Amino acid sequence: MLRRTVPTAALLFALFTAPVGLADEIVIGASLPLSGALASFGAFQRWGYERAVAEANSAGGIAIGGKRLPVRIVIRDDKTDANVSAGNVETLISREKAVALLGSCTPALVNAGALVAERHRVPMVTGCDPRRAFTGVRQWKYVWDLFFDEADLAEAPFKAITEAGVATNKRVAILHDNGPDGQVVGGQLWPELAKKYGWEVVVSASFPVDNSQFTSIIADAKSNGADILLVDAITPQAVSIRKQIATAGYRPKVLVIEKGAEPAQFGTALGALADGVLVGGYWDPSSPYPGAKELMAAYERETRQPGSQHIADSYVAAKVLLAAIAAAGSLGAEPIDSAIGKTDATLVVGPVRFDAQHFARLPIVSVQWQKGKTVVVWPAAAAGGKLLFPVP
Repeated sequence: MLRRTVPTAALLFALFTAPVGLADEIVIGASLPLSGALASFGAFQRWGYERAVAEANSAGGIAIGGKRLPVRIVIRDDKTDANVSAGNVETLISREKAVALLGSCTPALVNAGALVAERHRVPMVTGCDPRRAFTGVRQWKYVWDLFFDEADLAEAPFKAITEAGVATNKRVAILHDNGPDGQVVGGQLWPELAKKYGWEVVVSASFPVDNSQFTSIIADAKSNGADILLVDAITPQAVSIRKQIATAGYRPKVLVIEKGAEPAQFGTALGALADGVLVGGYWDPSSPYPGAKELMAAYERETRQPGSQHIADSYVAAKVLLAAIAAAGSLGAEPIDSAIGKTDATLVVGPVRFDAQHFARLPIVSVQWQKGKTVVVWPAAAAGGKLLFPVP
């Protein structure tokens, strides 16, 4: 008589949690804003992710269990919608059988997908999510973020203007969207910093992230004589605000537009109107880090388009994840997650080391649009040009 073998609990767990396609490939997934208001960011991220994967494959793939496997990245469009981002991550895990993930862009999209990854215990590495917006959600176990600290970003223009020694009336207007990072930077940090630096806040206004008319709050800033205008908005709104400032005949001496003024699309849409606009940056091809110059050159050569700092943090997020999979030598969530946490490397964005809150802080610089390009103007040690003052 044949004896029936009953699987042990450990064997059953292994059977039901073993990654599909283990013998053939390594699948990683990403949900990105390839359409909608943040499509300009998503296009840069896609390039960064795909370049890192291409490099891994050109090196022969990653060794898992004594066999080198190719990496396949599956990217889904979240359409700049947090609900779609969450749904995409569910699909990437359940249908595509992704063993690890890369994040979207901005807190609303990143956090929506990250919570799904955390629930399913699938490792994720992301950029594009500032410290407070990321760490304030929960204590993460499987999700890791490399980006800037909002406090550093918020203070950068104050330091740049003060150290440049330029003359203003120190009257400041603050306009910000009601998204997570807009509320932190514009609603909390800028008013606190204005008090610290002895600036007078004469206007403070918030608006929905899909707003298109800003004439009344711009008129308030103008009528209150604000020499300094601080704005936090996504790119479509940032472009509209800059145009409406010009239409109103408002001439602030200092114009800071965080977030939305960063992508190349901002400068392309505005032409000469972009000149003089300050925006925080965490990477530039002139940065003294290995491969920084070459990364931007590769992007511009392949796409024939001007690049963005978002190619760098996305590229590094993918490099960190792929290196962790290689170090783990496994497609299991726990070995990969453990290896991510041990990351200690200097990459194109600088040193990457995660703290207890799963965050790796990137240093901030101030860049300014000048003649169609962004130039680092602060700090002096990293500057590639001088502060253009006042705004043309």
